[in-house]
Amino acid sequence: MYRDQRITVIIPCLNEEQGVEQVLRRMPAFVDEVIVVDNASTDRTSEVARSFGAQVIREEVRGYGRSYKRGFSQASGDIIVTLDGDQSYPPDAISYLLEAFLHLRADFLNTSRFPVRDGTAMSLKHKFGNLVLSLATSLLFFRWVRDSQSGMWVFRRSILKEMELVSDGMAFSEEIKIEALRNRRIRFEEISIMYSSRLGEVKLNPWRDGFYNLWFLVRKRFGRL
Repeated sequence: MYRDQRITVIIPCLNEEQGVEQVLRRMPAFVDEVIVVDNASTDRTSEVARSFGAQVIREEVRGYGRSYKRGFSQASGDIIVTLDGDQSYPPDAISYLLEAFLHLRADFLNTSRFPVRDGTAMSLKHKFGNLVLSLATSLLFFRWVRDSQSGMWVFRRSILKEMELVSDGMAFSEEIKIEALRNRRIRFEEISIMYSSRLGEVKLNPWRDGFYNLWFLVRKRFGRL
């Protein structure tokens, strides 16, 4: 519990046996529920996660959004915190984020990786792609978003019922933010965090995923999904 709020952390994983161990080692003790969604990994991700007391859910159909939807369906906390299993997002910053979340009276708190303080954490190509997608999100939905592709969020589980989340892929990251910021009943805020180099193999295809996410934004804006 954190200030009388039950906390669930959800971590989607695809072959993250190295990273998920480091993430779970740094998980704050006040977290009530840790759900690792194993997205059909072929390594020891599930075994490692279970050894640290995480609840492991297997999702055989691969997809970033698919994994999160499965995790959300099992979450029981009042507040959900998300992060990746590759150690790029800081689990020891969860208390800081929860304090900001409660102080701002937010319903959805997005973390921004910018400015990137670790020079090895993100390539110039990825920085440019994130800038383009965040700018497109801001222009299409009339609200400034510094990092539309961030994978670490804090939000009230109760708002999920007000969201129409259709993406099963990488576009899910921008879609959940869009659903939050365009709903007048949901208070959307954003805060900077420290972002680090990932452990393990890179799953993102920057050109393919970048262009798809841009096309998804346009279709989402004009109701073509």
